[in-house]
Order: sequence, then structure tokens, then C-alpha cells
Amino acid sequence: MPIRDRPHRFGRDRRSPEGSLPPTPARAPAPAQGPDRSASARRNAVAGVCLRAAVIAMLVAGEATSRPGFGLTGERLGVTLLTIAASVALALTIISRLPVALPRRWDKALVEAVLIGFVIVLSIALDAVSHAGPAVGVLMFGVGAAAARHPLRRSLPLLLLALASLAAVFSGMLPVTELTGAAADRTDRGLSLCVSVCVVFTVAYAIRERRAATAAQAGEAVLAERARIAREIHDILAHSLSAQIVHLEGARLLLRADRSQEALDRVERARELAKNGLEEARRAVAALRDDMPPLPAALAALAEDFHSSTGRECGLDVRGPERRLPPEIELAVIRTAQEAVTNVRRHAPGSPAAVRLSFRDGECELEVVNPPSAEPGTPGGGYGLVGMRERAELLGGTLEAGATGDGFLVRLRVPA
Repeated sequence: MPIRDRPHRFGRDRRSPEGSLPPTPARAPAPAQGPDRSASARRNAVAGVCLRAAVIAMLVAGEATSRPGFGLTGERLGVTLLTIAASVALALTIISRLPVALPRRWDKALVEAVLIGFVIVLSIALDAVSHAGPAVGVLMFGVGAAAARHPLRRSLPLLLLALASLAAVFSGMLPVTELTGAAADRTDRGLSLCVSVCVVFTVAYAIRERRAATAAQAGEAVLAERARIAREIHDILAHSLSAQIVHLEGARLLLRADRSQEALDRVERARELAKNGLEEARRAVAALRDDMPPLPAALAALAEDFHSSTGRECGLDVRGPERRLPPEIELAVIRTAQEAVTNVRRHAPGSPAAVRLSFRDGECELEVVNPPSAEPGTPGGGYGLVGMRERAELLGGTLEAGATGDGFLVRLRVPA
């Protein structure tokens, strides 16, 4: 049937009397960024602006109080011009991050990297002219900002630029000014600055990589949590819906045999299962908390439900000293037992089941067995077994499922 001819999935045809579909409502806008994340971004932006402003203030105050200081002649003029240029470049790195500072087609990160390159070169030249500490501090800040804020393909050229500029100045290839001191002292100072630049770059880049790894781990944790919740909801619905199908099929057969009262009991039981399944689905996210019932009690309730719904026995045998296990382990055992018992209902109707729970040192084992059934069962796709096996592997355990000489066996072993 073509899609346009299908009635609305909830039963009533929503087309207008003229036969046309009602107008599609406008898509709701995407939800805004969470308040915590946006507040954190604002705090980081303000901290970056304050840090750059502090570096500019430190540079100006340090050069003003150091020799030769500011002036309009000789070395003082060079110090003045280089300080102004470095301060302007640092200020532009702040402005370049503003949303309205540059055209949208410009790469703001690339512009900031270029400005940091100017800051590095100007600070090296200023250090050669003034022989003062503030210029070295600006140099280290520029190298650290390049490594911490930009990927290696952009930060590494800036590191090489700094090393090349230092080598050119302190080797005399670019005589910015006549450096004082012996040639050996100039070489030692140049090597010391090169080593310091490399150390600052390495530390800043390591911090950047650690932050990236932390963010990646957080993203993987979110994806794993979503997959776990999806697995929980699947297991809950598979258990409850399969049991409802059994009851409704029984009700249908009873109605054909004019046994209406028994059929009504089956429908009531299916309704109760649907209600319980909905409540359990609502609690799926909180199922890993410590308010879960102990394993023996949960398995006893499962066995009782199997008996009341099928009329067949479901024995429970608990071996070993009982103890509470980690919530995720207990949940895996319960969900595996639910899936295995549901499979008995579906694939071996009329067959009893037996559940064995064994507490051992460092391990917990669950076994669900059932003899062969003479009645034909409902074929399945095997996705339940795949989900149980994935759940066991995520916890470092194993799951075995297959036919035996006495019927069918599901065995789960998990560390505990």
C-alpha cells in the first residue's frame, strides 16, 4: 500500500474531507545548549580574556620599570615600539574570538594562530633589545597558548618559528641590537630559552591531549549509558510482551472453546503483565541502584510468575552463601534469567523450567534449563541470546546457550 494511502497509525484517518493531509506543523527549534555547559563556556572565555589582559599589563609594567625603559630614542624607542606591537597583538587575540569581530567566512582559530606567531616573534625581539624578564614571560605564554588552544598542525609551526627566531637572534644572524655579555653567555641564554620553550610547549600540549581524552571518555560513557538503557528497555519489553502474547493466545483458544471465564482470566493476567512491564520500563534507568531486591527474591518472583502464567513448575535452587553483588551484576543475572524463562515460554511451550543460582568465590553462576517440549514453539531470531551474551561480555563474564541431552541450557558466569 502506498504510504500516502495509509491511515494514521493510531487508527483514525487524519485527512481532511477534501482528501488532503493537514499541514505539517513547524519543526520545533533545537533545544538550546544546557545551562551548565554554556555557563562553563562563558567562565572559560572570561578567564581567557582576564589572563591575556594580565599578560599585557605585566608586559607594559615590566618594560616600563626595567632598563632601558620607554623612550623616543635609541634602544628606548625600540622597546616602546615592540611593547606596543606585542600588546596590540595580544589584544587582537582577544578581539578575534568575539562573534562579531571577524567576517563569518574567516577562520577565527587560524587568525588567532597567526596573531600568536606575531606575539612570539615580537617578544623574542623585545627580549633581545631590553634584556628584561617580561618579554620572556610573554614568549612562554605565546608558546603555551599555541600548544593548548590549537592542533599540532598549527601549534608545531609556531614552536619551530620560536626556535628559529631564538637561534637567529642569539647566534647573531639577525642583530636586532648589540647583545651584551660574552658570546658563550649569549649562547647559553639562547639554549636555555630554547629548552624552556620546548618544555612549556610539551606541558601545554600534554594538557590539551588530556582534556581531549577526558572529553572523549565522557562521550563514550554517554554512548555506553544509552546502549545500556536501550538494552534494559529491550529486555523488559521482550519479557513482558512475550508473556502477554502467551496469555492472549490462550485467551483466543479459550474463547473458541466457549470458556469465556477462563479467557477473561487470561486477559486480566495479560493486562497485569502490561502494567508491570510499563512500571518496570519506567524504572529501567534507576535499576542499577542499590534498591533492587536480592537475587534469590527476584528469581523467586520470576519463577512464581512463570508458574502462574503457564501452569508449569519452575524450580529455584540457590547454592552457596548468599550475598549482595554489585548492582550491575545483579541486574545482568536477573535480565538473563528473564530472557531465558521467556524463551522457554515461547520456544518450548508446556515445558517446565529450572533455575539454579550458585554463589562462589569471585564468581556467580546462573543456569536455566528446560526439557524438550512436544508442542511446537514460536521461532525466534536469536537476538535475545545475542543481547545476553553482550551483557555478559561487558561485565567480563561468559554466556553459554545451546541444546543438551536433557533439553536446553543457558549458563551465565560473571565475576562477583
